[in-house]
Amino acid sequence: MSDLTNQVAAVTGGGGILCRPMCEALASQGAKVAVLDIQRDAAQAVVDRITSAGGKAVAIETDVLQRDSLENAKKMIHEHFGPVDILVNGAGGNRPEATAGPDMSFFDLSPDAIRWVFDLNCLGTIMACQVFTRDMADRKRGVVINIASMAGIRPLTRVVAYSAAKAAIANFTQWLAVHMAQQYGPNIRVNAIAPGFFLTAQNEYLLVSKETGKPTPRGETILAHTPADRYGQPEDLLGTLLWLVSDGAAFTTGIVVPVDGGFASFGGV
Repeated sequence: MSDLTNQVAAVTGGGGILCRPMCEALASQGAKVAVLDIQRDAAQAVVDRITSAGGKAVAIETDVLQRDSLENAKKMIHEHFGPVDILVNGAGGNRPEATAGPDMSFFDLSPDAIRWVFDLNCLGTIMACQVFTRDMADRKRGVVINIASMAGIRPLTRVVAYSAAKAAIANFTQWLAVHMAQQYGPNIRVNAIAPGFFLTAQNEYLLVSKETGKPTPRGETILAHTPADRYGQPEDLLGTLLWLVSDGAAFTTGIVVPVDGGFASFGGV
């Protein structure tokens, strides 16, 4: 069902914790993968793993907030592999300065930090779609996978800008699904994956104590409200990813799929 032989996949944030396994999974199914990341060394490390396993991949330093950088990445992908069939928008993140808490009142959050979070998560996703879905529009087929978050579906305390930005991605996913299908063809599908709690560089400071290495009180609360009784592993996202990009999801568009260990289902009692 997930045979992706000769399909071209572009993954933004491809050098990150969650997207590294995604790139490898796409390549394992036959896709030619363009690993796009603002840190070229991180992207190249992923490419090295893919090629050593016999896959095809290329690393491209890309800033999703610069249109010319995205256009250059598209040009390079065309030169290496051809038009893009699959786009995974994985670039994103959060900042402590955009997070309310004991050391930072909501009233004092930095507008620049809030803007940075919105731009990276929301604008970076929209701009990447503007650039890469042109290939899909021209060929009347393709798949877009956005990375939303359970924080955008059930807003979390303290996480101000990130929750709002991820909510915007969920809404944009639905909008783009309709737009692409109606304007350019029903064989262009747009969906999103909403991870629950996965330890990343962006949230570890909230969930794990630097002093003890043990869960913070917030981390303990999250685990207590997650029926799976653990944080997610990046590999937990791969089944959903491969389903959504496959022909097995040909009638699936405009949805946001939670992968959260049951967090959204638990009412706390």
